Amino acid sequence: MAGTRWIDLLDPSREELEQAVPRALHDRALSRLVASATHEDEPRPTLEGHEGYVFGIFLVAVAVPDEDRIFYQEIDLVATGELLLTVRKTPPDGDPFDPAPIRDARAGGSTGTGMLIYALVDEVAERYLSLVDALEDEIDELEEGVESLAAAIIRGRISDLRHDLLHVRRTLTPTRDSVRRVLDGRIEIGGKRQFTREIELHFEDAYDKLLRASEGLELARDLVAGVRDYSQAKIAIDQNEVMKRLTAIASILLLPTFIVGLYGQNFRHMPELGWGFGYWWAWGWIVATTIVQVVFFRRKHWL
Repeated sequence: MAGTRWIDLLDPSREELEQAVPRALHDRALSRLVASATHEDEPRPTLEGHEGYVFGIFLVAVAVPDEDRIFYQEIDLVATGELLLTVRKTPPDGDPFDPAPIRDARAGGSTGTGMLIYALVDEVAERYLSLVDALEDEIDELEEGVESLAAAIIRGRISDLRHDLLHVRRTLTPTRDSVRRVLDGRIEIGGKRQFTREIELHFEDAYDKLLRASEGLELARDLVAGVRDYSQAKIAIDQNEVMKRLTAIASILLLPTFIVGLYGQNFRHMPELGWGFGYWWAWGWIVATTIVQVVFFRRKHWL
């Protein structure tokens, strides 16, 4: 690319990094690049100015709807006036971030490092918007399945969604704050603002996308809370229905039990015992009281 050299490294060793990075790179920034490349931790997204270069770390959350999971692609950058170095990390459960579409889109033009950084940040913002849309689709699917899916499945999926939303929030919020530092002019090199006003206007578009993604993430959290509340209310209603049925069954059995216990007493003088129809008399009361109660509880929709 005219005026700018772009070096892209995938899971580099420390030696490869030391050969590729500018000599002015601080040991702390180098160690963070090495830690990122060797998968030692999950860093906090940032974009900051140092003496002679800009250093950034970004995480891209990628949804896999078919597998109901999210994995994170890490891309770090070091930028000077003539050089952009990107370090990509291969996640253990997915493919690494692919900057080829950005390079192809910017090829053949006079593109500085500022616009390249914006292009990377804008792609990250677009990915977050796509992720929020995927999460909302999954929540809609879960909401439609509350009536048909088992309670254990619903609880498991709600728990997974809440965990994913919290994790995405931990990466999206610092990413948005990092872009905000560009708009506030806090990315400086040698006391001078690194990005021109034109580039900052482009960053405003990326910041707007990240802001929309944050708002969509909060809405998704509210939707998950609504699904959880609806699921709990449904469980309570189902339990009430079960209690109604158990109460009706207990009441239906109560009167026959009373009649049987009444005529089962060992009294010598009981009029029905010497009556030829005494047996059928007891059965008549049992059947009659049972039918009356069944009709009564059916009208009240307890059976």
